[in-house]
Amino acid sequence: MAANSYPVYDISGFDMSQRGVLIMPLPQYIGIHSQKLYRPHRHAFYHAVYFTRGTGIHYIDFDRFEVAPSQIYFMSPGQVHHWEFGADEVDGYVLNFSASFFQSFLLRPDYVDELAFFQGQTDDAIMRIPAELQAKVRTIFDEMVTLWESINPGNLDKIRVLTLQLLLYVADLCPSVQHPTRSYKHTVLRNFRRLVDSYFTQWRHPKDYADLLYITPNHLNALCSDILGYSAGEVIRNRVVLEAKRLLVNPERTISSIAYELNFKDNSYFSRFFKKHTGSSPEAFRKRQSGLH
Repeated sequence: MAANSYPVYDISGFDMSQRGVLIMPLPQYIGIHSQKLYRPHRHAFYHAVYFTRGTGIHYIDFDRFEVAPSQIYFMSPGQVHHWEFGADEVDGYVLNFSASFFQSFLLRPDYVDELAFFQGQTDDAIMRIPAELQAKVRTIFDEMVTLWESINPGNLDKIRVLTLQLLLYVADLCPSVQHPTRSYKHTVLRNFRRLVDSYFTQWRHPKDYADLLYITPNHLNALCSDILGYSAGEVIRNRVVLEAKRLLVNPERTISSIAYELNFKDNSYFSRFFKKHTGSSPEAFRKRQSGLH
């Protein structure tokens, strides 16, 4: 493992056809890539897993989720995750596709990024497929698996259409998961989160971001409270805490070097901040995580 990050897997390590997409039955995927799945890692591609059978645990950005049949998980590039499957045999499907997979196919290349379950928020990225939709979802996956096994340019376009169909079916399941045609509020929130992802080590106050968004800090706070239920300041703090957790799990990093990278003035200030927002010291968090993996 590198001194400053988890392993980052590009889709070329999974998609040997080099077409930017992989669709595979879950048991086959586990059999081929098991060494990569059970240790914390990141992907440089979009990732979806639909479970039809089995149990286990899925850790996404240090949140723990119980795996169950009929669940579907979505992950955007950059998130940290790993799996712990139960004793029961698991079954289902895996869909991986690159950031460029739709760029030459859609007039809006950022269409997929607009879907809430691909914005890195775990609350919106895990859901249960209802009974009345399960057969339809399985049919889509089965058709994509067949097309991928005999991949060619024509089949790639069919896979793109089926992938979009799947994503839109899922987007209809939950009111909190917005379609790419978004309201003004959701557009501002998306842009705010993207700015936070880029500048959270430098800017810690809502005013810094409100200025770039051409709105007032009060407006930004009201918007976040209305949609998320918490303030803009908490969005920023949560992003700092998440990055701290990602860095702390790497045993090669010292607490001081992490504090410096996250732009804290000293180690003690970082430790106080981390404990205030997680209830645990950095050292205790690191020890607990090392015991899990």
